Amino acid sequence: MKSNSPVYNIIPVPVEKIEPNTYNPNAVAPPELKLLYDSIREDGYTMPIVCYYEKERDRYIIVDGFHRYRIMLDYPDIYEREEGLLPVSVIDKPIDCRMASTIRHNRARGTHNVDLMSNIIKELHELGRSDAWISKHLGMEKDEILRLKQITGLAALFKDINFGKAWKTVDESLIDEPDCI
Repeated sequence: MKSNSPVYNIIPVPVEKIEPNTYNPNAVAPPELKLLYDSIREDGYTMPIVCYYEKERDRYIIVDGFHRYRIMLDYPDIYEREEGLLPVSVIDKPIDCRMASTIRHNRARGTHNVDLMSNIIKELHELGRSDAWISKHLGMEKDEILRLKQITGLAALFKDINFGKAWKTVDESLIDEPDCI
């Protein structure tokens, strides 16, 4: 049986061809970052970083694994041992689905910076994604999305919505938005 999961196609990529994304809200405190260095020093890279390949520029944009990438850049002993190569798993998805992937990876492991997370909600909204899409793909409750929208400016995120005198419920299963598959 052949699997389509990207993890079965890990490739070694020169760290110089890898770039961070511009939207990752994840932060790691110094003690945990030191622990990550210790882990990579002792065990090697046991997990690939996940990237999107941008063919036009011949660059790999990080979807998940920024801190593993930083360890290689910040610690010459790791860079030398790994000969400047990082194990990369490539996914081919549009930007909104890559953002959702980043958030799912991060949320499965820990916490987020609230301001950066609210900026992602704003950016996904500007890309035309509904609250239902965000909820489904980022694993967030509607009230959490609302709170994050409020941080970035409630008025701007609701400027195109016509409010009536009464609430209407919407069957979100009928909303036709593309999936991230």
